[in-house]
Amino acid sequence: MTISFQRRPVVAFLTGSLITLAAGTLAGCGKNAPDTAASGSASAAAGNTAAADANKLLNVSYDVSREFYKDINAAYLPVANKDGGKLEIQQSHGGSSKQVRGVAEGLQADVVTMNQASDIDFLAGKGLVDKDWAKKFPDNAVPNTSLSVILVRKGNPKQIHDWADLAKAGVQPIIPNPKVTGNGRYTWVAIWGAALKSGNNEAQAAELTGKVFAQVPVLDGGGRAATTTFAQRNIGDALVTFESEVPLIQREFGDNFEVIYPKWTVLAENPVAIVNSVVDKKGTRQAATDYLNWLWSPEAQEIAAKHHLRPRNAEVLARHAKDFPQQQTFTVDELFGGWSNALKVHFSDGGTYDKAMAQRRK
Repeated sequence: MTISFQRRPVVAFLTGSLITLAAGTLAGCGKNAPDTAASGSASAAAGNTAAADANKLLNVSYDVSREFYKDINAAYLPVANKDGGKLEIQQSHGGSSKQVRGVAEGLQADVVTMNQASDIDFLAGKGLVDKDWAKKFPDNAVPNTSLSVILVRKGNPKQIHDWADLAKAGVQPIIPNPKVTGNGRYTWVAIWGAALKSGNNEAQAAELTGKVFAQVPVLDGGGRAATTTFAQRNIGDALVTFESEVPLIQREFGDNFEVIYPKWTVLAENPVAIVNSVVDKKGTRQAATDYLNWLWSPEAQEIAAKHHLRPRNAEVLARHAKDFPQQQTFTVDELFGGWSNALKVHFSDGGTYDKAMAQRRK
């Protein structure tokens, strides 16, 4: 299935890795702030700091969720602060594996909102997140989903209609590095799984997937960087990205592209969780829980649909059915035994990805 773009007003990408979404974050930090140590009120200052921390949440998320959570937070803060509260929400974005490693190494995330379960399982293995985190919120803690799709240049000059076309001679697909990005890993399992769903065996799926990745000219460290490579630097013939990214690319770069829905593709699930060590230290557990629960509210589900993320709410999804073509999909649990097993088999050192790349370099 091919969908063409219509031109819309240009909206610039957000480039900062940390965004404060409530005014007054730096209040009291200027030259005229009171010298609490000099006045002998160090304990009061510590108490004030703790109280300030209790009013701030840090959401550590994956690379291409910036604009979605910017809108989510802007809509949620008036709800959270309607009775005079002072909650502030900050965002941090990057390649998903880098983000969770940062949390494991001390980045003070109250919540993590990722694009694959393995990232949160990694934190659970470090004792930072509940091992049964998927049971803490509805829908296995997945408030929205997306699909892996293919973006081609206007007119589809290389005649790319399915995953196998990315392996054709002379085609350069742009895909972020699956060793460090959820986007890249989803692409690998999308191609492999689609091959299996089309009747191929494991060896044939490995051959096709390896061929596609061998033709990638640049392995970027995140989905947004891959978009820049393809759409701004004009490198490559096709970009593999999430369905939710397509409208953003459209607004930024105009009607120079078409989106291709492969016959089979993977359902990308975007799970969320609370980081226990941080919320218990800061006293933000209730605020973090309320924030994540709100992602299932009708308003938040509408925002998800606006950002072309497939909402879980059936009524909201029905209202936006025209924006979400029905598609043959599979999950990582269905074909790969879950993300933990997929990581071990495909993306660990010496896994199928490493073997395929080593073979192609010979």
